[in-house]
Amino acid sequence: MDAARITDSLCYHTEGPRWSATWGDGGALRWVDMLAGDFLELDPRTGAISRTATGSPVVACVRPRADGGAVLAVEKGFALQDPDGTISLLPELWSEDVRMNEGAIAPDGSFYAGTMAYSRAEGAASMWRLLPDGSSRRVATGLTTSNGLDFTPDRARAFYIDTPTHRIDILDWDDEHGLVERRALIDLSEEDGNPDGLTIDADGRIWVAMNGAGTVLCLEESGEVLERIRVGARQSTACTFGGPDLATLYITTSRENLDPGEDPTAGSLYAVEPGARGQADELLFRG
Repeated sequence: MDAARITDSLCYHTEGPRWSATWGDGGALRWVDMLAGDFLELDPRTGAISRTATGSPVVACVRPRADGGAVLAVEKGFALQDPDGTISLLPELWSEDVRMNEGAIAPDGSFYAGTMAYSRAEGAASMWRLLPDGSSRRVATGLTTSNGLDFTPDRARAFYIDTPTHRIDILDWDDEHGLVERRALIDLSEEDGNPDGLTIDADGRIWVAMNGAGTVLCLEESGEVLERIRVGARQSTACTFGGPDLATLYITTSRENLDPGEDPTAGSLYAVEPGARGQADELLFRG
């Protein structure tokens, strides 16, 4: 199955796509131009695309807020967007040469976001959690390139990727302690490319972007590959379901570290209807 290119190469390094019914007029897609510090929004009814600067040199992902607006992972911490569009950067959480990367809203309305060192140094990254009361805490260390994170439809577990491990891990959700008991689930070392962002559909299947291979894989928990979506740009970075019926898989791509003219559709947004749907009960940040 082939994904269709639906935008020009608008960005350098796109990541973190998310659809929310709380955005736009009945729902919209947002994704980030990470190293520009901007996020973009697509109105699927008109095709109009807007761009918003966050005030940070990096914005790694943008997720919906229960009272409107959004929560964002920015270069060295978090930010909040109010319903009127105003963005407030929260205090920086570290001084090291490390930036935020991917993240997800948890069942209790908190926001998890992982990091990576600019040097990609092994073990230099962490996982952070922004609680609804506005406090932040580091909840895991020893990571390298913290990437895809999403929760199962029953909210009892989450799937997670630290890219250099070449695998998908699973964690349990505990109402008191949050994400616990991380363990290996699916070995992707025999697949082309590197596992990057992921999303979980309404039936609990895992959709993971394989960066460098120009594909998105659909996987059962057993590791069985059910579908391979081909993407025209080889650096496929992340994916999410959206559209009014949640039947469209949107895929972000990157032209990071590419020479001018190389892989000319990189930096575009792609989309495909693969016969699956996203989770209708979306998780929202409650702060």
